[in-house]
Amino acid sequence: MARITTNRVNAGEMELTDKVVQINRVTKTTKGGRTFSFSALVIVGNGNGVVGQGLGKAREVQLAIQKGIDDAKKNLIRVPILKGTIPHQIFSKEGAAKVLMMPASHGTGVIAGGSMRAVLEAAGVTDILTKSQGTNNPHNVVSATLKGLSQLREPIQIAKDRNISLSKVFNG
Repeated sequence: MARITTNRVNAGEMELTDKVVQINRVTKTTKGGRTFSFSALVIVGNGNGVVGQGLGKAREVQLAIQKGIDDAKKNLIRVPILKGTIPHQIFSKEGAAKVLMMPASHGTGVIAGGSMRAVLEAAGVTDILTKSQGTNNPHNVVSATLKGLSQLREPIQIAKDRNISLSKVFNG
């Protein structure tokens, strides 16, 4: 699984909430019989532009979830959120999962399915339109969503790069 390296954030003293996206029971067949273990896909975020994903594996569910939370805290990214939505449209791919995210006006809500909704809510996005195509594998959908969110650019930075005012960035 590819890790996102841009917009990294240190967990430090942040108040992070966690959301378990998927728990999977895995069986390993050995000479002595079957060995059961669990893998947990976990999202953590502060609801204010910081979100991360983690995968934990262990013999017990609780331990797998805790390992997933610890892994997610190591992989936090900062997401630019402007008035509860993203600053511009973004398309992202991870494996066979394709994700399209579009900004929405205030009051729209989070129009997203399952695992993508968990990522966006943990990041603090309140208004967004999304479309997920291809596979609905939660691992790839979450990775594609985080990859797309990490590629978003701050409107202030775009204005500085182009040497124009912030109002001209949005009015074209």
